[in-house]
Amino acid sequence: MIRRPLAPPPPKNGPRYNEFIASPKVRVIDENGENLGVMFTQEAIEQAAEAGLDLVEVSPNADPPVAKFLDVGKYKYEAQKKANLARKSQRTQEIKEIKMRPNIDDHDYDTKMKKVHSFIAEGDKVKITLRFRGRELSHQQLGMALLQRVAEDTVDDAKVEAYPRMEGRQMLMVLAPK
Repeated sequence: MIRRPLAPPPPKNGPRYNEFIASPKVRVIDENGENLGVMFTQEAIEQAAEAGLDLVEVSPNADPPVAKFLDVGKYKYEAQKKANLARKSQRTQEIKEIKMRPNIDDHDYDTKMKKVHSFIAEGDKVKITLRFRGRELSHQQLGMALLQRVAEDTVDDAKVEAYPRMEGRQMLMVLAPK
């Protein structure tokens, strides 16, 4: 049994180029950015080869698809570099937690609030947890008043994302930067 050689597989990621372009006609842009008009794909591939470049499909969803005379390797390299730069510059938003007790003293409260303001200034969300112990659980209104005070103190730079709610022996509230 004689096997014929396989054609190179189509590119899995990145743009289609040269013989992998499925459309019979494409709108062609040359290496200088000038529009050459709509032409048959095979003819455009030959013109690109004469210029020493590849025909790269830059906008496959257009009608007809837009293809450009480019060096495929260089195009993929620049696209990868741009994606890496975008990934490096993006910042994920974390949830920081501040724990308090319902009968917290003023100075301790001020210290915790400084931390809350710094977290919000950095662009992070803040989860404020109020832990009740023993008989404190029967005085949940004190905890609610404390969380209302926190919300009022941060009204300038944060908004309440999750209003105070009880979960077991804890009361939770989430603040997010404005």
